[in-house]
Amino acid sequence: MAVSLNSNATLSCLHSQTTAHTHPSRSCKTMDYVGLKLQSPNSLGFAKPNLNVEFHKTVHKCIVSRTSKATLAHVKMMPIGTPRVPYRTPGEGSWQWVDLWNALYRERVIFIRQYIDEEFSNQMLATMLYLDSIDNSKRMTLYLNCPGGDLTPSLALYDTMQSLESPVATHCLGYANNLAGFILAAGEKGRRSVMPLARIAIQPPAGSARGQSDDISNETKELSRIRDYLYKEMAEKTGQPLEKIYEDFSRIRRFDAPEALEYGLIDRIVRPRHIREDPPRKVR
Repeated sequence: MAVSLNSNATLSCLHSQTTAHTHPSRSCKTMDYVGLKLQSPNSLGFAKPNLNVEFHKTVHKCIVSRTSKATLAHVKMMPIGTPRVPYRTPGEGSWQWVDLWNALYRERVIFIRQYIDEEFSNQMLATMLYLDSIDNSKRMTLYLNCPGGDLTPSLALYDTMQSLESPVATHCLGYANNLAGFILAAGEKGRRSVMPLARIAIQPPAGSARGQSDDISNETKELSRIRDYLYKEMAEKTGQPLEKIYEDFSRIRRFDAPEALEYGLIDRIVRPRHIREDPPRKVR
């Protein structure tokens, strides 16, 4: 069955097709493509020739390879410069171009790829809550390549991870600094992983205050309270004594992949098949 990819035509384009029975003008920004054969005559009584066979053969091959039952699909051309991929919602016969991140969200893969501020945190929270409401038996995976984030939005993300019924795995590629490292360690036990060259850096929460001495004192007490909460959770996630957590994270502490594994921040290092494991370190 042929795969037809087209975009919506304007009224002026339809008028020109009806009167002239010719190809629509490029100014209408409308072109009809068919990947396998000439399009059968439509209600207007004419057929369009194939304009780009190879491209649509590739699209058709991709679609047919992922489903045993070929169906008629109307897919718009991918906008140039926008990362989009063909995606078919399970249970539906049509394919559509969707945003790359949107396609990953539908597969329960969430990328934390920027500084965690209030807006980005709300987007992640809404996505996780929605996926959990659809099916709470399937695992979500958080991919972290993140410099950290603001204190309150990051804690909101952590609390949401702990409250979901769906298990949440974490995976670091690149780096996870500050509170991103804390979120990495907060994943499901046995499902926390990093790439071989990933880097992790964790430091105590910091803040600033101004005003009267009582205001500054209250801010200091609040930061100390949050620090105590984070360190208690970190001790539970890593299996390290609470006293050691206070000592190690009194200043910024950096880990490479083997050190993070030894400390208990992660459970395994994901290695490509052609990369061998690191030799055991020599004790001096």
